[in-house]
Amino acid sequence: MSEPVTLHRLATGVPGLDAILGGGLPEYAFNLVTGPPGSGKTTLAHQLMFALATPEQPALFFTALGEPPWKMLRYQQQFSFFALDKVGSSVHFIDLGTELAQGDFEQVLARITAEVKARSPAFVFVDSFRSVLAEVHRQDSNIGMRRFTQQLGALLAGWQTTSFLIGEYSPQTDPHPVFTIADGILALDQSVQRNSMVRKIQVMKMRGQATSPGVHTLRITAGGLTIFPSAVVHDDNHAAPQASTPVRTETRIPMGVPLLDAMLGGGLPAGYSLLVAGPSGSGKTILATAFLQEGVRLGEAGVIVAFEQTPSRSRTHTIDDMVRAGCLGLINTRLMDLSVDEIVQQMVHSITSLRATRVVIDSLSGFELAVAPTFREDFRESLYRMVAVLSGMGVTVLMTSELEDRYTDLRFSPYGSAFLTDAIIVQRYIEVDSSLQRVMAVVKVRGSPHSNDIRRYEITDEGIAIGKPVLHYEGLLGGRPVHTQPHLPLPRNMA
Repeated sequence: MSEPVTLHRLATGVPGLDAILGGGLPEYAFNLVTGPPGSGKTTLAHQLMFALATPEQPALFFTALGEPPWKMLRYQQQFSFFALDKVGSSVHFIDLGTELAQGDFEQVLARITAEVKARSPAFVFVDSFRSVLAEVHRQDSNIGMRRFTQQLGALLAGWQTTSFLIGEYSPQTDPHPVFTIADGILALDQSVQRNSMVRKIQVMKMRGQATSPGVHTLRITAGGLTIFPSAVVHDDNHAAPQASTPVRTETRIPMGVPLLDAMLGGGLPAGYSLLVAGPSGSGKTILATAFLQEGVRLGEAGVIVAFEQTPSRSRTHTIDDMVRAGCLGLINTRLMDLSVDEIVQQMVHSITSLRATRVVIDSLSGFELAVAPTFREDFRESLYRMVAVLSGMGVTVLMTSELEDRYTDLRFSPYGSAFLTDAIIVQRYIEVDSSLQRVMAVVKVRGSPHSNDIRRYEITDEGIAIGKPVLHYEGLLGGRPVHTQPHLPLPRNMA
């Protein structure tokens, strides 16, 4: 072979699958699709088939499930990817029930061979391959099973077909010769924790190309399977666009709250991530809304991900007007059992389509409640990956975090995630003469000088109004200020 061979990759038509495969499915590959019942194997196979098959490159779907093909098709027709006009022209269903009932794998091979020769398909599917091997096992030894597998693989490779064997095998627990000779293995799984079920997919093997590592979540919808590739944080030498080194400049962006820019040292550096932490009612969402509104005023689109409350109930007209004007992308999901990667993908899509430069996540507390229990166990890691992806896109991110005001505790995040952010603003209540008042401070702005003042602020019809620093008192962030100069009363006005 004097010239290098270039693998032709096929677009699968399954959202997210091409990304985790490394660009698509290699043509003429011998693939396995494995997983327990209900994980989505058959649906994935049909989705691939209807996306790939054409009259010029037809597909054969061999069924060995012990039930008539019409029964399976009745359910598959409910998905939007199903194209009835392709059945009989681009897609052909063949029932192997008769051959399997006789228990002779030579007859099974002969039937597959005859159909392949007669129709010259570009794609071949066998569902379920485990059913075929179960019959072979009853009639023959493991040697026979290996020979059957090798002969089938050689047959399909010789006819230059892209083939898929679907079965309930697990590469981890069911060692079998088919896993060795297969070019690609897609392993589906589903896990149940409490009252939540999460489906996942992993590319166990794909010869000739680099695939996306790790386990990726998927969801079965009316459109079929949608896969949400796991965000990968790369090192500096292999940085990818989705999670590269944060794009930061010397540019400072205004927050839309008078005096807050001065407290931040001249505004928030572009490309930074900011955490606004405070108790309920302290004005976190109002500050976040002002941040987005200021961006729109300057011609910058934004995206808000809302988990706490319906945005129309919070700063009603401001949010709604920006959304209607096409200046703001709104991700307001009330779904539960989400994966972090699912939310990240929605954010990336919205940011890209709007060319947004500002992103608000309101709030991390609601975010944690929205994700499936299995993802809460590593929520801190998930936040790290999310922030890395957004930073790699060059957007400026504001996240709010609900804090239970324990007064004596000086905390900035309930997740130990304060280190993930470049800047932190803390909001607290203080008790003065049996009344609650609000104070805020800038805790950090990475790599930049900033104000250390603790300032009182009020929530007005116009938004947040920040007053002068509170001087000559200590213990403000502890909730109970103490006069360092007892003869001075604590100011009650904003002047």
